[in-house]
Order: sequence, then C-alpha cells, then structure tokens
Amino acid sequence: MKSQDETLEEWCRSLLQAYELEDVQVDINAILSLAGVAAHSVVRPAAPLTTFIAGFAAGLASNSGSSTDAVAMEKALAVARTLAADYDAEAPGAPGE
Repeated sequence: MKSQDETLEEWCRSLLQAYELEDVQVDINAILSLAGVAAHSVVRPAAPLTTFIAGFAAGLASNSGSSTDAVAMEKALAVARTLAADYDAEAPGAPGE
C-alpha cells in the first residue's frame, strides 16, 4: 500500500503530465502548508480557492516572462500565505458578519 506522500507525488506527476507540464517543479509541502493556513485562518473552503488562485497568479507571472516558474510560484505562495495568516474572520465586514 502506498503512503500518502507517495500517492500525492504520483497524483502530482499525473496532473503535470496531463497538462504537459512535466518540467514544472511543484513543492507539494509548500502548497499543502498554504492550504492549511488558509483553512485555519479564513475558512476551510478557502484552502482550495487560495491554492488555485496562487497557482494561477504564478502561471500568469511566469508566462509573462517577468519571473521563472520557481520564482513566480514562490512569490505567489508568499503573498497568499501572508494574506491568509493576517486574515481575521471575526473582523468587521468579514464574511459571517
């Protein structure tokens, strides 16, 4: 039986291959960590939304030529992590008010 880490690595490779992105390096732990911060600092459904938007932003930055894939992803994850960590769901005007 495969471990969770092995399964995630295999799944990641399958997705990258399906999108013809075999040369892209993905830091699975960094993405999962960001998802955890978003889920606990905002609301649980913010996890997939945050990781999707961060990845999309990284792709746009990389495609524009302003950053390499690795730098674009690092910057996008850092921005999302900071925003999520600083988010206060109990603040006035926040969802649920």
